[in-house]
Parts: sequence; C-alpha cells; structure tokens
Amino acid sequence: MHPEHKTNYLEVNMFQDNPLLAQLKQQIQENLPKKEGVIKATEKGFGFLEVDSKTSIFIPPPYMKRCMHGDKVRAIIRTEKEREVAEPEALLEQGVDRFIGRVKLFKGKLNVVPDSPQLKRLSLKSKLVKGLKRDELQEGDWVVAHVVQHPLSGDSSFLAEISSKIADAEDKIVPWWVTLAQNDLPNTEPSGVEDWKVEDDADLKRLDMTHVPFVTIDGSSTQDMDDALYAEKKDDGSYELTIAIADPTAYIAQESEMDKVARQRGFTIYLPGRNIPMLPRELADGLCSLVEGELRPTLCCKVTVGRDGTLGNDALFFSANIKSHARLAYDHVSDWLEHGQSEQWQPNEAIAQVIRALHECSQVRLQWRESNAVIFPDRPDYRFELSEDNDVIAIHADIRRSANRLVEECMITANICAGKVLQVSFDSGVFNTHSGFKPEKISDVIELVNSEAKSSIFNADCITTLEGFSELRRWLVKQDTNYLDHRIRKYQAYSEIGNQPLPHYAMGLELYATWTSPIRKYGDMVNHRMLKAHILGKAPTQIVDDNLGDELALHRKHHKIAERHVAEWLYVRTLANESTKGTIFNGEIFDVSRAGLRVRLIENGAAAFVPGSLILANKERLKCNTEAGIVTIDDNVIYRVGDLIEVILNEVNQETRSIVAKPVEVFA
Repeated sequence: MHPEHKTNYLEVNMFQDNPLLAQLKQQIQENLPKKEGVIKATEKGFGFLEVDSKTSIFIPPPYMKRCMHGDKVRAIIRTEKEREVAEPEALLEQGVDRFIGRVKLFKGKLNVVPDSPQLKRLSLKSKLVKGLKRDELQEGDWVVAHVVQHPLSGDSSFLAEISSKIADAEDKIVPWWVTLAQNDLPNTEPSGVEDWKVEDDADLKRLDMTHVPFVTIDGSSTQDMDDALYAEKKDDGSYELTIAIADPTAYIAQESEMDKVARQRGFTIYLPGRNIPMLPRELADGLCSLVEGELRPTLCCKVTVGRDGTLGNDALFFSANIKSHARLAYDHVSDWLEHGQSEQWQPNEAIAQVIRALHECSQVRLQWRESNAVIFPDRPDYRFELSEDNDVIAIHADIRRSANRLVEECMITANICAGKVLQVSFDSGVFNTHSGFKPEKISDVIELVNSEAKSSIFNADCITTLEGFSELRRWLVKQDTNYLDHRIRKYQAYSEIGNQPLPHYAMGLELYATWTSPIRKYGDMVNHRMLKAHILGKAPTQIVDDNLGDELALHRKHHKIAERHVAEWLYVRTLANESTKGTIFNGEIFDVSRAGLRVRLIENGAAAFVPGSLILANKERLKCNTEAGIVTIDDNVIYRVGDLIEVILNEVNQETRSIVAKPVEVFA
C-alpha cells in the first residue's frame, strides 16, 4: 500500500475507534462538498468516481474496499496531498447483485472472488443458500453468488450468498458453463412432452409433395435440418424455385407452455463446439428435421426467378407434406459443382438435375444482388474442433463455397418473399430492419468518402435513400483496401428486429422477414403462424407486439456475447504456449484505440491487442487516432484499420483470457 494511502486508512480507523474523534470527523464531513457518481474500479486497486462524462475523481485503494465497480454512490470530496479525492459514504444504487466467482478458502472460512477484472481485488465472505452443502465446494470451484450485504448500506462488510455451483475448478467444461451462467442463459435444451400432436388449424390443408425430389444441404454433422430445396429450369431460361421449411408450429400451439419456453429463449444458442437448442431435440432433431426419406410437415414458398435474377410477383406460400430425396453435405456438393466430381458423393441424374438448377438459380440471384443490393466480401467462419473431453483439437477456417452460397441465396430469396407477403397481407410481422447511417454521422460519411475519392461522388440526399446507401456499399467493395469499409461501418446504425415492414439498408433490400429457421428462431415461428393465416385468408391469431422485437434483440445480444467469451477462453487455451515459440501470424487490424490497436489473426480468428508501447516505446512520437483509425509515428501513417500486418504473440493470459501481440516490423 502506498504510504499516504496507509496513513489515510489508519486515520479512518482511528476516528472509528474514538467516539469524540468520530463526532469531530462527522462535523468536518458535514461541511465538505459531496458529489454523486458511479464507481469505476481498476485492476490496480484504485478507482474513480465518474460524476459525468467529463468529470472523474480519484478514489484511493483504502476507500475502494467499501464499494464495488458500478455502484452509484454519494461521496465526500476532499483534497489530499494537493489532489482531489473522493471517499464514498453512502450507497445510492448497488452496481452488482448477481455475479460469477471462484471459491476461496481463507483460514478455512468460505470466501468467493468475483470473476471480473474490476472486482477480482475483492474476496467476499460468503454463506450458502439453503440446500447447498459446504462439503460440495472446494478451492477454485466456480459458483453463482449474490451480494447480500454492502458496507455503504450500514453493514460492517461485504457478504455474498452462494446460490449454486457451476463446475469444479479444473473441469474442462468450464468455458461453456461459466459463460452461460454469466449471461443467465440455459445450459440444456428444454424438456419435451410425452406425446407430440399436430396442433394446426383444422382448415389448413397440406399438399402431398412427397414425389418432388427435394434435397437438404447442410454441414456433415447437422441434425436439425430445417430447409429443403427444389428448382426446375423452364424453357424460357427462368427458374421455378421452391423452398420447403420445417414446421414446428404444426406441433407447438400458440401460448402453449412450449411456445412460452421458445419465446423466453428466443434463439438456439450457438457456442464454439456445441449448441443449446431453442426447442427439445426430439422435435428439432427428430419430428421436424427434414430427414431423408421421412414424411415431414413443411411450410413452402414457390417463386419464379428470371434468368436475369429478378424475382417474379408470383410468390406462393402453401403448406405441404414432403420427403427429402437426398441428405447432402456442403463440401460434397461444392466439390461436385466446382470440380465436376466428389470422391465421397455422386448424385443420380434426377438429383444432379436439381442441383444444377439450384446452382444456376442461385448464381443469377447473386449477380442480381451484386448489381442491385449489397453483398459483403466473404470472410471465413472459424470452427473449433473438440475432443470428447472438451480439449481443442484444431481450429478450422471454413471458407464459404458454392453449396454454401447456393443455400444462402435460396434463404435470402425466401425471406424477401415473406417480407412482401406479410406487408401486403397484414402490414405487420417480425421484420429484420436496418436504417442505414446514424443521422448525426451523415456529414462525416460524406466528408470521408469524398475526400478519399477526391471528388464529390456522394451527397446526403443520396446516401440516406436505400438505393444511394446500396450504391455506396457497392462502391466500397471495389476499393483496393478495407480502410474505408472499417471506418464507415462505425457510422452505421445497428440492425433491429421490429414489427413494421421497413427496409434493410445493410442488405440493400426493401423488406426482409426471416421464416427459414423456425427450429432455431422464435421470430421465425411467429412469421410461420402469420404466413399460415395468409394462406387461410384469415386474420393472424398472434399479434406481433412492440416488445417482441426488443426481447429478441436482447437475446441475440446476450448470445453473441456468450459466443465471443467462450471463443476467447478457448483461444487462450489453444495459444497458451505460442508466446514462447515466436510463431508469426497474419493479422487484420479491425480497431484502433488510444492505447493501441486490435487485430484478428487470419489463421484462426483470435483477437489480439497490440499496445502502443510494443509498436514504439516513445509515447511522444507515437499517436493512435481512434476517430481516423490510424497509427502514426512522427505524424507519418504506419497503420490503418483494414491493414494486414505480421505479429508475434507477446503474452497469452489465461486468467484474463486475453492475448497481447507485437508487430514483427520494428520501428526506430
């Protein structure tokens, strides 16, 4: 402890032990200024009182022992050693209630240390919730705990109550179970029912399309196959495309217990190496999965695709019973399309004809979108391969190939058709929307783009329209570097989920309503019910309220956070020894902050931080410009977001799950 902090701490205790001195202290404090703010803790023990966006006051380590990161407090403001400091005296709003931590045994007594960089300095005395036994917990075990006593609320010290155990200290399942618990997400599928029964509207008639040679194309290990495809080329060069989607709403009645569970979950949770289904597996992987040769209820869309890729105005939705005629894998179909053959698979002529038609149809749709909508450059998907005991065997960079694009174009086409039908029939549904650029950033976009292009090729009236925004995005794709793309993405609004038929600027589409993954997305289940109402010519029984979009967006946010956190954990496990090997990695700069830059390792997808001190030790010469996305030395640009650089891992920290790298290039 710093000497002056130790002195202050002793003075505080002296006042507390002597009633007269304590009274004097109270009188003094009553005359001192006080301010309200939020506690911002640091890993080094001190903190700050954030009064507003421009005012923060230093809190010495002794005072931080009585508060937690995120607490809203009232603090006494005084001057110590010619420096203004804050001493929190009253809790206004507790920042942390529920947290994840690790068991710490201190002289045989139970404590818990929060698993958070801002809270790890605290070791909280703990008690157990009723029903949890002391002998079930060992040093280092992972637990869920709640703060039940707080020093600033009149209690003598912090006290936590351990409500459940997550995993043993060295259990290899920890990254998944802890991350799910941190985000208050389930770690198992929902329970099913004993006897699934068809719950469809009695008036809904299903066409018998078992004779149509639908095919499914998925990953080789996929069990929940939710889409089957069929296409036929016509004499005029157009295509008749039919998309059949698994129909869980045939078994799940609106407002049933299973429907409520699906809404509460929102989506299937996809984590590296495993997933947590939204629906019971006997439904998702069984009754609803479009298994080859098995009769399945589906919701279908048939639409004409012109030879120039335009969609006809004849989109027809209907219910049908189908049988998949072939269960195909992405890689096998891609090999066959790209090389004329696949060592693992050879289709019969009927299936080959369907695949050719689907491929040609998807190509003309892709070409249409490249010219009229928005296409983002391909990036690899990184996939963790795990052993049975949850060790990382390998990290694969999966490139989107012909079969992946084929399926993607069919799904996008289906969702465009659904958006149009829902708008015309009900002017409502579950729509994915995007409003383009943030209004306050329009002028920044214009200035940035036109300065780089060295001409006034875009203006505000242009880029605030769907057509102009799409034109700008297409122009960005043609640039030699990704610099502008990275810069401009920060000026874009976030994608939203809502009940209004609004455009999706980021895709360059007038309307977009997903219904192609009802096994995995609750919003798609809702759209299924609305599309069935359209088929029957009835009013929809499920009204899409204003809250549903916000609920789904929040679920999606938590799932993405969980996916990122598990990946970070697995990356530091996998790369733990790379800092001693000097392995050179290729990295793409995706962010610049005042402290340095962040890179994505191309080989495996890991994110690493490159601090400015490892680029150049002289802080005066080195500048990291967050707004411009550049790093300069002596005002000369050396790095920009979007640049590819070579790096070596400098430190892989298992405790903080962080990776620090340094450039291979040395600057003097």
